[in-house]
Amino acid sequence: MQRLADLAHRSVRRVVGLISGTSADGIDAALVEVSGVGLRAHLRLIAGLTIPFRPSDRDELFRMFDPSTATVDRITAFNFHLGDLFAEAALAVIAQAGVAVADVDLVGSHGQTIWHIPAPDGSTLQIGEPAVIAERTGLPVVADFRVADMAAGGQGAPLASYFDLVVFRHPTLNRAAQNIGGIGNVTYLPARKPDGCGPEDVLAFDTGPGNLVIDAVVAEVTGGQQAFDQDGAIAARGRISNEWLAQLLADPYLHQKPPKTTGREVYGSPFARRLLSEARARRLSADDTVATVSALTADSVVAAYREFLVPRGPLHEVVLSGGGSYNGFLRRRIAAALGIPVRTSEDLGINGKLKEAMMIALLASDAVAGVPTNVPAATGARGPRVLGKFVPPPLPH
Repeated sequence: MQRLADLAHRSVRRVVGLISGTSADGIDAALVEVSGVGLRAHLRLIAGLTIPFRPSDRDELFRMFDPSTATVDRITAFNFHLGDLFAEAALAVIAQAGVAVADVDLVGSHGQTIWHIPAPDGSTLQIGEPAVIAERTGLPVVADFRVADMAAGGQGAPLASYFDLVVFRHPTLNRAAQNIGGIGNVTYLPARKPDGCGPEDVLAFDTGPGNLVIDAVVAEVTGGQQAFDQDGAIAARGRISNEWLAQLLADPYLHQKPPKTTGREVYGSPFARRLLSEARARRLSADDTVATVSALTADSVVAAYREFLVPRGPLHEVVLSGGGSYNGFLRRRIAAALGIPVRTSEDLGINGKLKEAMMIALLASDAVAGVPTNVPAATGARGPRVLGKFVPPPLPH
């Protein structure tokens, strides 16, 4: 374990962050230089890429999401196969950066969540075997970041609240750092002088559906010709069914008080199929269906802010990240409803598509330094916890 002890005392670490999010469309990989630890950490993106899943792998992954097809033998086999794919992504981003593997300190891997139940008896499962990643890359790996928070009574999410706190807090602006990936999640960062807020000030939770439902609907109405709505172009052509939208916004989850988290278990394929069925019953066109479903994502964000953030003080700006930050329809609708600046993480120097991979790199770096990275005020955990499990690399021959 000398390797771990050495890593703990380094002031600068080169870390690969790996994640496949709720949309499950591929593996995001980022090679990040992390200087310092905790709230004083500074991140510099060296290289980043996304490797899409092969159709056969994505099909098998979606079988993992369905309890009727996710048998134990299939889960264990795919756990190892996914570990191979994550290792390939790690090596690919290192090669893209033009650095030697020996010059990288460690890998952080979130894996792929296949099931997440926050309450009443919290449990979660991410696959993508970290021991396989360590064996293939020859690097130490930190993985399984959610379980320590859940063991302490927390929701195990959103993990992004710690990253947002480190990167986006501001001394004079009340900010909402909003990620729109498969699921939407927000971190509220109230202004605090001189350096911004601390963990005890943060409010973070999943706002509701993000791209997950939009993508499923777009794939269906385009006959599989499009996997997502590029820049929100389809939604922009359509007319929103306000009556149906009002019914969708009455979803009990959207009005549940934080801490709260959600995922594919609630807003996955069955939910998307239900919406498509309702749209057909209402005789909505394809464009109108996409517009209304997209408005659900945007308006659920706005409703969450009005119900849970604004009572804490005026909101000065929103910082968007994730795939949804590239959707012009979502950006415009959120900005129009709130009447405040809606920026993207790129405006603040963070690649929106690679934010979550960078987040995992930060969590891994702080884990080897023994720094707690959950945010109990956001997750509901009993206290601060160091997140992640350490897998050592193979012994030298």
